[in-house]
Amino acid sequence: MRKVIIIGSGPSGFSAAIYAARANLEPLLIASSVEVGGELTKTTDVENFPGFPEGIQGPDLMVKLQEQAEKFGTEVVYDDVVSLELDGPVKKVELGSGAVHEASAVVYATGSAYRKLGVEGEERLSGHGVSWCATCDGFFFREKAIAVVGGGDSAMEEATFLTRFASKVYVIHRKDTLRASKIMQERAFANEKIEFVWNSEVEEILGEFETTGVRLRSTVDGSTSELEVQGVFVAIGNDPRTHLVHNKLELTPEGTIWVDGRSSRTSLPGVFAAGDVIDPTYRQAATAAGSGVVAALDVEHFLASLEDSTVENAVPEVVG
Repeated sequence: MRKVIIIGSGPSGFSAAIYAARANLEPLLIASSVEVGGELTKTTDVENFPGFPEGIQGPDLMVKLQEQAEKFGTEVVYDDVVSLELDGPVKKVELGSGAVHEASAVVYATGSAYRKLGVEGEERLSGHGVSWCATCDGFFFREKAIAVVGGGDSAMEEATFLTRFASKVYVIHRKDTLRASKIMQERAFANEKIEFVWNSEVEEILGEFETTGVRLRSTVDGSTSELEVQGVFVAIGNDPRTHLVHNKLELTPEGTIWVDGRSSRTSLPGVFAAGDVIDPTYRQAATAAGSGVVAALDVEHFLASLEDSTVENAVPEVVG
């Protein structure tokens, strides 16, 4: 039986693995059979992760994190988790291959997935003008015209942030009113760089190798038009990957896994969570990595407490 199993291969998962391995916990990390490295593998230039002043490619960063984790003794398995048994002192993790691994502790670090438009050109131009994170990629759009798709708080926040770099920001929304809070709306309406495109849906993102524009469809009369932009930021929300722990762990109203304060402790003893799966707000590679560190330290303390309890129970009572 393992001491700890880490589920997830993003910054939080590998950071947890690095710390756990250095604590001689010999972690087993379950990485996806398809998307090892999480969302960063879909990102080109990463310039805001500490320690890389010249920037680094997203896939290269994840390779380095994995190499560091394996250097200290982490075992990485390329498979998908299909079911979990988290109650009781022994946690069971079943994989798609049929293998079942057991451990005293589990770190759940599956991250979150940005909601996509599902239109032609979106996947092809991902990293080439199409993005889901303004704070990650906004810097690359200096003096360019860009579009933000969405009508909630996140879309208004992204649009306002992007005016620091872009020459023009179009906010494309399928209705004629916003879902965003009043203060976020007022902030966006007051910004002279932001222009709203109402009652419109993105039908296609245009461009062969780089984004050149979007094809819009009117939600009123169905007519189509084209808008020339060099970037498209999709801000229609994100979904934490919690499907494996529904009805097993307590969730927050935002759909993320509940943890106790600033710790990684979930509602079940011996089960810890880290990264975007517990974070509805920041969702950055650096904050996810820090969260993974917290999880590894919490696991170390948890396992030490189990050992202390075992020792105490093993010592016979001395009768005077």
